[in-house]
Amino acid sequence: MTENKKNKSKYKKILKRSIISVACILILGISFFFGVQVYMVQSTKAYILSNASEAPESDAIMVLGALVFSSGRPSPTLRDRLDYGYELYMLGKAKKIIVSGDHGQKDYNEVGAMRDYLLEKGVPREDIFMDHAGFNTYDSMYRAKEIFGVESLLISTQDFHIARSVYIARRMGINAYGYPCEDRGNGRYNRVRESLARVKAVIDTTVRRQPRFLGEAIPISGDGILTEG
Repeated sequence: MTENKKNKSKYKKILKRSIISVACILILGISFFFGVQVYMVQSTKAYILSNASEAPESDAIMVLGALVFSSGRPSPTLRDRLDYGYELYMLGKAKKIIVSGDHGQKDYNEVGAMRDYLLEKGVPREDIFMDHAGFNTYDSMYRAKEIFGVESLLISTQDFHIARSVYIARRMGINAYGYPCEDRGNGRYNRVRESLARVKAVIDTTVRRQPRFLGEAIPISGDGILTEG
């Protein structure tokens, strides 16, 4: 009987320690999650532009990819990004535009649709650099630095996405500013998804994750036609 009591007491102590340990891990995880949200917004606030005229002259403008319809036309979300990037270009804030998106499948080509949209607006072909392997924001910024040799960048994307984009670019060593367009679609879904993506961005930039594809350098000072293949 005494031995049973000792075993029960030992079991209760182990259980108590386990519960405390799990609770501590949960508290630390929650604190980290919310700390990332606050830090990312606050640390990039000074680099978010309220209008295009405030933008500094930079090596390039980057328009980040989004949904393209089966017809090959950009979705409203992507058109907004392209229009804001085009506004910066027309103001002479950069001489080159990087369109970075998903072209991982033969029948789905975000960057081709983005280039065609800008060509229709009158942007010369040689001024449009196509990043066919911009599968996510981190890859786009990493490749901007390593493939195109960008040192300064103006980023066009939606407001919910802009802080993470600027944060990643600056962690890559790029002097980046963001020019946010209005959010479209499901704002709540976008912000929940974005809050998780911010945590991943901190991890990716800390471990310096390699993107899915790199390749030979194509300097942004050159000819964008070289990127069409």
